[in-house]
Amino acid sequence: MKPLASDEKLATVMAYTHHMFVRGDIVIQENLRASIWLRTKNVLNHLHLLKPNVLMFTGAQPKSFSYNELFLPTKEVIAFHLAPPAEDSIDYDTSELNRAMQFVDLMLGSFMMKGKIRISTHSDMATNLDVSFGTWMSVYDADVSNMYLPQFNMHVPMLLVNPSYVSFGVG
Repeated sequence: MKPLASDEKLATVMAYTHHMFVRGDIVIQENLRASIWLRTKNVLNHLHLLKPNVLMFTGAQPKSFSYNELFLPTKEVIAFHLAPPAEDSIDYDTSELNRAMQFVDLMLGSFMMKGKIRISTHSDMATNLDVSFGTWMSVYDADVSNMYLPQFNMHVPMLLVNPSYVSFGVG
């Protein structure tokens, strides 16, 4: 790895694909919030992760791998967040009118996430998903678990999901 520039920092993140979970460091500009980094124009075709730990869920048992560097295709990432205990400030204005939190269960690969999304009070979940045009949707106050790893339980204040690759369950 090349030395960090004076305007760069490392952020430890977690990324999820349909068959993989990765925890590693990314290099980002000092003035960027890592939790919403995938929404910026600074993201390339591959996430360049340093010192990643990888869990693969393609066989009978999950397999673990470690590398010095991993280049993960950005288009395969379906969820992304800062690794706890790190957190950024929330990405919305709490005084915004006509918004409500909708409880959802998100299913992505072998992972289940229980959290909340912000939707218009003049809309329902189906309409919200149909009119959302962003590649990334914020999910708040989420509990993350994995069906193959009962000991895997984590809480994150905020994460991004690609709604095109996530199933949403509403109680």
